[in-house]
Amino acid sequence: MELTKETKILIVGLGVIGGGYAAALTRQGYNVSCITLKQEDIDYAIANGIIKSGTTRTDERLIGEADLVVFALYPGVFINWIEKNQHMLKSGCIITDVTGVKGSVVYKVQGMLRSDVEFISAHPMAGRERSGVEYSNPDVFHGANYIVTPTDKNTEDAIKLAEELGNVLGFARISRLTPEEHDVMIAFLSQLTHCIAVTLMNSNRSAGLEKYTGDSFRDLTRIAKINDEMWSELFMLNRDALLSEMDAFAAEFNTFRNMLSDGDVQGMREKMQESTKRRSLFDKPKGV
Repeated sequence: MELTKETKILIVGLGVIGGGYAAALTRQGYNVSCITLKQEDIDYAIANGIIKSGTTRTDERLIGEADLVVFALYPGVFINWIEKNQHMLKSGCIITDVTGVKGSVVYKVQGMLRSDVEFISAHPMAGRERSGVEYSNPDVFHGANYIVTPTDKNTEDAIKLAEELGNVLGFARISRLTPEEHDVMIAFLSQLTHCIAVTLMNSNRSAGLEKYTGDSFRDLTRIAKINDEMWSELFMLNRDALLSEMDAFAAEFNTFRNMLSDGDVQGMREKMQESTKRRSLFDKPKGV
């Protein structure tokens, strides 16, 4: 399957990421519809040009017409949807997702899915700290990373379709990882950073600190404004990998603390120089 303007795309779950996908695709003239829980989200999306149509019903006709279905749901909800509703998907349909963990999702969905429907998983590395379609913005995809996580059950055509979708959405770098490689990576780059932001935000409860803070604290704790339901589910689904990264972080933090306690200025400076050098590799490409 090729992604064309005639491809019928269905987005299930019109939150901040599903809304971003819908807005980016609609903006470029793609045929996008959606299914989501709340009518007010559909009304908002239509009024703001994010979608042209949507429904809160599990519409068998709408599902059965879709060539490509993007699931922007919590992992457990996604799995339950497939269990209950996959019979509505048309033969030859490709489905993909935006879930933040893969090992506990991809194999389960592929194992239960009909043989005439293919699931190719992907992860847009461009979330926002707020949830809801009203906070969706397709511009956050520009310059961001997009990861496709194929297994031996995936065809090359489906993998290329997922990568093409990433290109259309505006992602700058598109990579392939196994689900296992993805989950080890995401434990460090995303889940650990959210744990740090949450614990930092809760480590000092002195009154009035918001009157004195600077941008460094705001930048570091931006993601502490967190969707607790979603992130706690993601943490549990990737618990072993996340615990390993938390232990490594605690050990590194303790090393730095000991340098400060011992007055080891040179050691601290070397750590700072190393972090400065490594951080430069993570800047977004110029011009995006």
